Amino acid sequence: MMTLLDLNAELEKLTMFRGRTPTSTRQERQGSSARLAAYRDATIFASKSAGKGAWERHPDGDELVYIIDGAATLQVASDGGSELIPVDAGKLAIVPKGAWHRFHYPDGVTLLTITPGQSGYVRADVEDPFSVEPQRD
Repeated sequence: MMTLLDLNAELEKLTMFRGRTPTSTRQERQGSSARLAAYRDATIFASKSAGKGAWERHPDGDELVYIIDGAATLQVASDGGSELIPVDAGKLAIVPKGAWHRFHYPDGVTLLTITPGQSGYVRADVEDPFSVEPQRD
């Protein structure tokens, strides 16, 4: 069976969550993101927020992140440190399987992700995700 998504209509339903932090709760984030559909072994999500996200990683595969509107800095961490990558509207980032990453978006960003399988998170405001025990969501 074919799935057809009206992305514009889905994005209209979302509200911009300003002041996001790594410790923001699911309840606080409610209404700013939505699970749109299943795709292969992944899920398609849309989100609108401003602030700083939690560290996350996806051990089951690469994550695709498409910036629809706004700008962000993608931070990707490895054992040797972290890399800061500026991304803005029209950019598609492919985050490698298992890589710790987070977004800084002080002015707000609207994005679409195709996220594989389960995810691990660090819901603490730390610079090094390797310094704390991750959680499953």
